[in-house]
Amino acid sequence: MNPRIEQLRAEVRASAKNRPGTYRMLGPSGEVLYVGKSVHVRTRLLSYFRAERGEKAAEIIGHAHELKWEYAPSEFAALLQEFRHIKRWRPVYNVEHKGDRSYCFIKLTREAVPRLVVVRQVLSDGAHYFGPFRGRSGAEDAVRALSDLLELRDCGAEVKMRLADQLPLFAGREDPRCIRGQVHRCLAPCAGGCTRAEYGTRVDLARRFFLGEVQGPLEQLRERIRAAASRLQFEYAAELRDRAEHLEWVQAEAEEVSRTIESLSFLYTVPGCSGTGEDDFVYVIRRGSVRAELPAPRSPRDRRALADQARLLFAQPETHALGLRAHEVQEVLLIARWFRLHPEELARTEAVESPAPTGAAQPVAS
Repeated sequence: MNPRIEQLRAEVRASAKNRPGTYRMLGPSGEVLYVGKSVHVRTRLLSYFRAERGEKAAEIIGHAHELKWEYAPSEFAALLQEFRHIKRWRPVYNVEHKGDRSYCFIKLTREAVPRLVVVRQVLSDGAHYFGPFRGRSGAEDAVRALSDLLELRDCGAEVKMRLADQLPLFAGREDPRCIRGQVHRCLAPCAGGCTRAEYGTRVDLARRFFLGEVQGPLEQLRERIRAAASRLQFEYAAELRDRAEHLEWVQAEAEEVSRTIESLSFLYTVPGCSGTGEDDFVYVIRRGSVRAELPAPRSPRDRRALADQARLLFAQPETHALGLRAHEVQEVLLIARWFRLHPEELARTEAVESPAPTGAAQPVAS
């Protein structure tokens, strides 16, 4: 065995304990290569040294020059610790925090002329993400319906845009339009078919629709359905009805996600691994996000202080839009997955009392 790897194994054998926690594999310059978690840190670390050539674990340990680990009071605490470390260091051997691959998201790209696309992951790229949605085909149908209705482009990022207010003073012949542009399902921003402001208005309407702020696109489709039926254009009316159903589906999915998020609002008491009560923690979880981590109360006074602090946190105003914001997605999916895999843990949760009415005196934690 490589002497460097043998030394790392000796350090683990001498110092690591079988307690919940996280660990980091560091490269030659101290860069974080990989972050992991385990209920039994020592056992997990030693397993890397038994990995066969070709396995990911063997590749990671083969590049590691240093191992660091830290303990956590519980498996749940280790899960949160791992999540935060990955977000902080973005190790090369960690993929984006996985969440749940059965979900997808609708992305409004951050391009000069944005598009709607369906993606599996949320990235920190400044784009707007909506969802998550169960079922990629349903999300793709909704994107197609809304893109056609609002005449948003669906061409690739490599296609050059030529907006009407960006054309040269003495333009040559008009650029040819694609089929969608010819049948008026795209404003044709690549061929001078609209100005930046005209296109931006449609993009804003799409964004507000997915946030649940407007119903304009659905109302527009329903009006077209009525008009087509009155003209006896039943095939066209049926096509429009299908598009409306796609948009209704995406809104129903977003509303279901919002209900799930709202249900993930409570105090969650987690016993520590010592069994003494000294490392028990209470997590204040609101809309699937951990807002505070506090030592579990040991006295009536501690319990009152905890209740006061939880009420104050829940009294903070929040925007209750459909679905999730990009910065919320990964943590909320992480928390939701934890309780889905460990439904018995819901027995350790309790609701937070409603905050006092506006204007009433609010208690302050001591």
